Amino acid sequence: MKILKTITFWIISLICILILSVGCMYLIGAIQGNLFLPKEYIIWIFKYPFSNLVFIYEFYIIFGFVYFFNKDFKTFILWVITLKKSFIKRNKISFLFTFVALNILLIYTIFFNVTVITNNKIIEYTFLSPLGKEYLYKDIVKIDAGVYGNKRRSPFTHYLKGDFYYIIQFNNGTKIHLTDVGGNKNNGDSRFIIEKLDSEFVSMGISKVSSMDNFQYCTQHLDKIYTDKIRNILLNIK
Repeated sequence: MKILKTITFWIISLICILILSVGCMYLIGAIQGNLFLPKEYIIWIFKYPFSNLVFIYEFYIIFGFVYFFNKDFKTFILWVITLKKSFIKRNKISFLFTFVALNILLIYTIFFNVTVITNNKIIEYTFLSPLGKEYLYKDIVKIDAGVYGNKRRSPFTHYLKGDFYYIIQFNNGTKIHLTDVGGNKNNGDSRFIIEKLDSEFVSMGISKVSSMDNFQYCTQHLDKIYTDKIRNILLNIK
């Protein structure tokens, strides 16, 4: 009976944590949308690796949930606090200031790492450019498109084998991965939007490096309607 109660508790806990985590992601996306998205936007990018910082708040959610609903964990945490009570008391102000300061910095970093694409320009918001830096389509000097294979380009990349990539580079060296989609105006699949943008970019004569290598990998986990769009993009070279 006790084992059944424990299993039931953890199942319910996981469901609640999942709901809270999705809610956290949705809230951040909604705030970013209200802050950065003009009416004429087409698609917006939540840039990696900063998008992964959201998981820190998911850790907060998990920690808080387990603390309040698991007696053993709560007892352990209180025991640690009691053990270090004098140290914590002496440094309480420093701990509080550091925690608040780090979270302000964390929230700022999460929110201000967004790229917005409209029908005639691209606006990049960064940690150092919170007001946004604007680029015109003509400022794009190179496009790199393809599908990732077995070998990752970087040990820190979040892309997997078979993932489609579409990277634009501006005249100042800045690169934007259009496949790191945060959302789009019509809530459709991003590959349909990228196909239209790609058609416009290529017609402007922007240099494009495209490869069909590894294309077969994306067909293993995507429906034909999506792989057809990827194929169209990869084969669209002027």
